[in-house]
Amino acid sequence: MTLAAATNEHLANISNTLIYSAMAVYTLAFFAYITEWLFGSRSKVGRTAAALTEPRTSTTSKAAAPAVTVKKAGGTAVLERPKVVVRSSAGSRDVPDGPGAHGGDAQGDLYGRIAVSLTALAFLVEAGGVLARALSVERAPWGNMYEFNITFSTVAVGVYLTLLALKKNIRWLGLFLITTVLLDLGLAVTVLYTASAQLVPALHSYWLYIHVSTAILCGAVFYVGAVATLLYLFKDSYENKLAGGGTPGRFAASFLERLPASATLDKFSYRVNAAVFPLWTFTIIAGAIWAGDAWGRYWGWDPKETWSFITWVAYAGYLHARATAGWKGRKAAYLALLAFGCWLFNYYGVNIFVSGKHSYAGV
Repeated sequence: MTLAAATNEHLANISNTLIYSAMAVYTLAFFAYITEWLFGSRSKVGRTAAALTEPRTSTTSKAAAPAVTVKKAGGTAVLERPKVVVRSSAGSRDVPDGPGAHGGDAQGDLYGRIAVSLTALAFLVEAGGVLARALSVERAPWGNMYEFNITFSTVAVGVYLTLLALKKNIRWLGLFLITTVLLDLGLAVTVLYTASAQLVPALHSYWLYIHVSTAILCGAVFYVGAVATLLYLFKDSYENKLAGGGTPGRFAASFLERLPASATLDKFSYRVNAAVFPLWTFTIIAGAIWAGDAWGRYWGWDPKETWSFITWVAYAGYLHARATAGWKGRKAAYLALLAFGCWLFNYYGVNIFVSGKHSYAGV
């Protein structure tokens, strides 16, 4: 074995170790998110509302806001504390908006911040594993399904952490994200694992970096939008039951009251899907250009090309429906989940069960 081969094998082992280490840290983050949900930490909106609206008693902590005082003509007038409506938008529903807005405590919030810190640590470890894999194969680490999976999960967590860094109130997404990331990595290291190897000649192109990197980013953002859409359907049903005078079960109430309002979830999923849709369009165009260079034709209705186009049509239909008054809400949400289902089949189904020009990577 040459020195270069030994070095590459060593880097591959380091990559595997880092991926397993990331899974361990993600597991700790998962339990921290579970603990946060058990305590029911409040969002910033929920904490502000509680401080302004909770009755003032002799036992109230100093953190609670005092009554508003106004000095006037040498005297002091005491006014009532303002009432804060905690909901996502104007409408008939007056529902708390944000994780734990219905209740919670500082301890739950502490576990939530610990969970985010562990998620960030796991992200850095996993990113190191992806980088080590790239160095071991001396190329972009997207040549097979194993490499795509570990990169996809890394980018998905990166999208979540970026939104948190931008002060978006989406910590409620953490538990669901980390759960599926652990499943994704478990599938990658057990079923999809492929030893380091070089690419077939068709993939030796700078378009690999352009086309596949944008596909991974689009998939990660589509995934975040799909989770929000699924939670929207549950929260909307819960709010409809309350509005109709029904009494949800204890578990449903405990779980769903800690999610943002359905209108907030609907708006969030729409915005992330709409933001990344132009990039998905570019991904398909870039793939067509790469196909022209590699195979001498821009479009040949290969299964991967076909399902990429079907996914594009599905998301275009969702965005159009979402902008149409008669198709807002649940109908549009079903279309969004159908579109993400097309994306999932385009990746897993086509790669595993359908043969075509994109089958060279195997698993």
